[in-house]
Amino acid sequence: MKKVTGAALLLALGLTGCVENDPSTLMADDNGVVHRTTHYLRDRRGRDYFPVQAPATGKKQFIFDPKAFAWAAYDPDGHRVMTGSASGGKDYCEDVGQPCRTVTGTFRVYNKRNVDCRSGEFPVETYGGAKMPYCMYFYQGYTVHAAFEVPYANTSHGCVRVFPSAAKWLNEEFMTIGTQVTILPYPDEE
Repeated sequence: MKKVTGAALLLALGLTGCVENDPSTLMADDNGVVHRTTHYLRDRRGRDYFPVQAPATGKKQFIFDPKAFAWAAYDPDGHRVMTGSASGGKDYCEDVGQPCRTVTGTFRVYNKRNVDCRSGEFPVETYGGAKMPYCMYFYQGYTVHAAFEVPYANTSHGCVRVFPSAAKWLNEEFMTIGTQVTILPYPDEE
């Protein structure tokens, strides 16, 4: 995959410069406590950041910007369909002793799983098992998946975390095998 600078990628995607659904769901956290996830009503991250219209590509696109901690979904005609909060990989993960940033560039979804998706690698101590509901794989094990906490910081081991209601919608209603996933550069990569 080709690595591109943030400015070049934004220009190539025509992003210079939402229609919100409310796919509320019930999900259980790690302790089995059930939560209703209606984060879209409160989650406005990305709404003022990503343009409402991008160039039509004839393909659905998911775009994550680790600088804005936000994502946007565009239909094949370039209309922004949804935005939301996201958190990517952090600069350095102590448990693995290396950087954990999300890979940047343009990829395609190659596998999807449902609410029962789990990591095969993390936590490191148990060789996997961490919950990654509604995971959508886009590059060598990197996924977009649900998380109950999506802070204004990049805190993962490399995956893109979104709220459960967003992950469910993306997985069941928007992303299909082959959907384009674009991860914009981190601030110091431009």
